[in-house]
Amino acid sequence: MGEFSHIGSQGRGRMVNVSEKPETYRLARAAAAIVMKEETVKKIKEAKIGKGDVLGVAQTAGIMAAKQTWQMIPMCHPLMLTGVDLRFIFLEDGRTIEVESEVQVTGRTGVEMEALTAVSVAALTVYDMCKAVDREIVITDIRLLEKRGGKSGVYRRQE
Repeated sequence: MGEFSHIGSQGRGRMVNVSEKPETYRLARAAAAIVMKEETVKKIKEAKIGKGDVLGVAQTAGIMAAKQTWQMIPMCHPLMLTGVDLRFIFLEDGRTIEVESEVQVTGRTGVEMEALTAVSVAALTVYDMCKAVDREIVITDIRLLEKRGGKSGVYRRQE
């Protein structure tokens, strides 16, 4: 880990110039956990949440968020994403839904922030749609699982 690339000559933040970097295929995967009451998970599975299809709406929200990351995180570059997908996994504890994202691009900078933003907003959407029936929902463990491409190569979280 060298110097911070997002610090300009006057010590303030800057958006890094990536115009000289080669375009390469890049991929990032991220995850978050949403912990709630077992009854809430059951209502989601049975489509009995009053606001509608919780996971369908969360999927769309996560995709939209990945595409708009550059507008929310000041030093992120606008990217022409080539793929965004989310999946939801009901864990065996009966209380946790794991949301995972996979974001892809051919570009000059990675898509870690887009993958992390996708799972964060998807989890927040689940919270929003279920808060009327469960005020104790916790969003936790937002993390990068994997990144590929660029100068630093491959990273995989050891869990």
